[in-house]
Amino acid sequence: MAGARAAAATASAGSSASSGNPPRQEPGLGELLEEFSRTQYRAKDGSGTGGSKVERIEKRCLELFGRDYCFSVIPNTNGDICGHYPRHIVFLEYESSEKEKDTFESTVQVSKLQDLIHRSKMARCRGRFVCPVILFKGKHICRSATLAGWGELYGRSGYNYFFSGGADDAWADAEDVTEEDCALRSGDTHLFDKVRGYDIKLLRYLSVKYICDLMVENKKVKFGMNVTSSEKVDKAQRYADFTLLSIPYPGCEFFKEYKDRDYMAEGLIFNWKQDYVDAPLSIPDFLTHSLNIDWSQYQCWDLVQQTQNYLKLLLSLVNSDDDSGLLVHCISGWDRTPLFISLLRLSLWADGLIHTSLKPAEILYLTVAYDWFLFGHMLVDRLSKGEEIFFFCFNFLKHITSEEFSALKTQRRKSLPARDGGFTLEDICMLRRKDRGSTTSLGSDFSLVMESSPGATGSFTYEAVELVPAGASTQAAWLAALSDRETRLQEVRSAFLAAYSSTVGLRAVAPSPSGAIGGLLEQFARGVGLRGISSNAL
Repeated sequence: MAGARAAAATASAGSSASSGNPPRQEPGLGELLEEFSRTQYRAKDGSGTGGSKVERIEKRCLELFGRDYCFSVIPNTNGDICGHYPRHIVFLEYESSEKEKDTFESTVQVSKLQDLIHRSKMARCRGRFVCPVILFKGKHICRSATLAGWGELYGRSGYNYFFSGGADDAWADAEDVTEEDCALRSGDTHLFDKVRGYDIKLLRYLSVKYICDLMVENKKVKFGMNVTSSEKVDKAQRYADFTLLSIPYPGCEFFKEYKDRDYMAEGLIFNWKQDYVDAPLSIPDFLTHSLNIDWSQYQCWDLVQQTQNYLKLLLSLVNSDDDSGLLVHCISGWDRTPLFISLLRLSLWADGLIHTSLKPAEILYLTVAYDWFLFGHMLVDRLSKGEEIFFFCFNFLKHITSEEFSALKTQRRKSLPARDGGFTLEDICMLRRKDRGSTTSLGSDFSLVMESSPGATGSFTYEAVELVPAGASTQAAWLAALSDRETRLQEVRSAFLAAYSSTVGLRAVAPSPSGAIGGLLEQFARGVGLRGISSNAL
C-alpha cells in the first residue's frame, strides 16, 4: 500500500492542490457516471428501470442548455427517430439572455424538421442521422454516423448482427423498422438516390458545408460484406458540393493500448499498415495553409499529436469567416465522434465563446451527459474491453490548454492592426512549452512539477510578458482570456478525474487474484496523473 499512498501524494500535487481547493463537483455527476457505467442509454427505456435517473439527467441537460440559448426540442419519445439519440433532441437556435427567454420566438418549424429527419435517417448507419449539437457564431456543429451501405438498407437486423461481430444489438428490434423503411428497401433502382437525397437536404437545411470523416476505412467490411459506406466513396458523387475531409483516426479498439501503457498517449502510434486501413488523409489545400502542420507526416504522429492537429483543423473550420456548418462522424458516431465533439465544446467554452454562463463542473456534466451518455456511447462495453476512449477525452484536456488551440487567437489577429518589425506577441507566446517532450508525459514527475509550478525553470508564464504600449489593453485582455482558458480546462479535468476515480475508474481493471488493491490504485494514479485529488478520494 506504500506505493498507492505515494501515487496518491504525487497526484495531489496538481493545479487544484496549488490553489488549496478540491475540484468542485456538479450535483448529480456521480449519479450520472454510475448510471453511465451500468448500462447503455436506450431512449425507449427512459421510463423503465432507472428511468427516474435518466429523466433527471435529461432535465439537467435542458436546464444547462437553457442558461445561454433559446432552443427548440425535437421529440424522440421511445426512440421513434433513433433508439440511441436523446429523447429530447436540442436544436439550438440563438444565444440569449435570461430576459430574452420570455419573448422567445422559434425560427424553426419543428414538424417540418422532424419529417425531414425521419426521411433522411435511413441514409446513415444505425439511423444515426445528422444532428446539430453545438451552435457557434450562428453555425451548427453536427454529428452523425457514416453513410449506410446495402447491408443495412436491406435489413437492419441482419446488418447489426454482422456489424457487431455476431451479437445482435439490443435496440435493433422489429419496432425500429417503419413502413417507410420497408418501402425504401423494396426498390433498388433509386434507393441510394432517394435516401441520400434526403440526407443532403438535411445537411443543406443545417447549412453544413464541411464534412469530416474520421474512418480509417473507405467502407466498413464485416465477413466480406460492405456494411457501411462514406461520402468520400459515393460513386454517384452526390456529396460533391460539400467540402469533404478524410481525417482517419484510430477506432476505440486502439484505446486498449492506451490503457495497457498506463494511460500514456505519448509515443503511442497507430499501425497504419493493417489490411483494413485504406482511407488516406485528404484535406483540401486551401484549408491547411494557416495551420503550419506537415500533414504528410500524419502516420508518424503519436496519439497526442494526432488528436491535437485534428482538433486544430476542426477549430479552424468552425472559426472561419463563412457561415458554413460542420459535420463530424466516424462509423457509428458514438466513440470517435463524441471525442471530438466534446473537445470542441470544451475548447470553445474555455475561450468564453459558448455556454458562457456555465461553470467548469456544469460544462463537464453537460458534455458527459449529452455528448456521450445520451448519444449512446457504450461505456459498459468499452470498459469491459479496456477501450477507454471516454477517459482519454477528458484526461487529454491537459494537452490543449495553450493559445495554439484558442479560437480567440484567430479573432485577435483579424481585429488588431499590423505592427512594424520586431517580435509580435504571438512570436513570444509560441515559445511556451513548444517542446512537449517529457514535460507533458502522463507518467513523468517533471510533468507534474511543470504544470503545478508557474515559475518553474523553463516554464513560460503570461505574466512575464512585457506588453508593448500599442494596443496594450486589448493584448492584456487577450492574455487574461488565454490564462483563464488554461485554468478552466484544468478545473474540468480535475473535476472529471475526481469523479471518475470514485465511480468508474477502479472498475475498469479487474482486481488481482490476491485481491490486493494497492497495485491497482498505483497504476491508475501513476498513469493518469490525477491532480488535486486527496488520497481519501482514491
